[in-house]
Amino acid sequence: MIVRNLTVELRTQTGALKPVNEVSLRIAPGEALGIVGESGSGKTMLSMALMGLLPPGAKVTGEMLFHPAPHPSNDSQKNLRELDETSWRSVRGREIAMIFQEPMTSLNPVLRIGAQIEEAILAHESGIPKDLLHRRVMAALQQAAVPEPEFRARQYPHQLSGGLRQRAMIAMALAASPKLLIADEPTTALDVTVQKQILELLDRLRREMQLGLLFITHDLGVVASVADRVAVMYAGRIIEEGATNEVLLNPKHPYTQGLLAASPRLQRAKLLPIPGTVPQLTQLPPGCSFGPRCSFHRHDCDEAVPSFRPPQSDHAARCVLL
Repeated sequence: MIVRNLTVELRTQTGALKPVNEVSLRIAPGEALGIVGESGSGKTMLSMALMGLLPPGAKVTGEMLFHPAPHPSNDSQKNLRELDETSWRSVRGREIAMIFQEPMTSLNPVLRIGAQIEEAILAHESGIPKDLLHRRVMAALQQAAVPEPEFRARQYPHQLSGGLRQRAMIAMALAASPKLLIADEPTTALDVTVQKQILELLDRLRREMQLGLLFITHDLGVVASVADRVAVMYAGRIIEEGATNEVLLNPKHPYTQGLLAASPRLQRAKLLPIPGTVPQLTQLPPGCSFGPRCSFHRHDCDEAVPSFRPPQSDHAARCVLL
């Protein structure tokens, strides 16, 4: 997946806003990219754009180039921005799948788990024989490390624990063998032990299946254990990107530095919150959106939106101080 200058514009009563603003990123097969940022930074709207699930009236510009073939070429790439809803249905689930944040509200409460996984398969392979369909459901549950798959397939969502519901969501997402998996804060509502199990499962699956994984979270500790690279998002823009270890050990943007200073650590230390709040997207300040909250703010910050520095680097940030 290659995304270039992706912008999503929504019309509201208070004016136009851009929850995703000139975002560029790439995800190779078998690679995990983490998207980190506060609530309201545009992470979920970015995932909705990549799934073709934007609200009616949304205007999308830029490119979302997806190549389902193992060895991509210009001929095999398709620009998802140009797809109509019928074409999206053939992509959604089969080529790009998503694990949503809260499995209890994402699963149908009146359908058994097995029936919901069957639906995910039949949406793309309607003529599959019943016995093969059952084997595919069992294989998906086993792949997602669901214990007693025959028994769990007959249960309803409310009969499963939070961890098992999330595993059922993973089984459903992988049932049609997609090439790209988007995980939108899949461990937020889980306790620490189950969270670790889900993260290890996702990491194992993306390596074994050569899945591209887009992992969305606000937890820097989580992204450190899952992602090869990390992109930090603020007010609709990616403001820093690089290898996970580089970004977390040597953050360049003041916002990334603030996130790390505000994150709990094993060593006892005072947490330093970032002052202020994320600006309203209809009232963004001129230049750098983080400027009003930045302790290093200077006149240059307000002149224009900073470009990535150093350009064409493996670790770059949008900051005039670099």
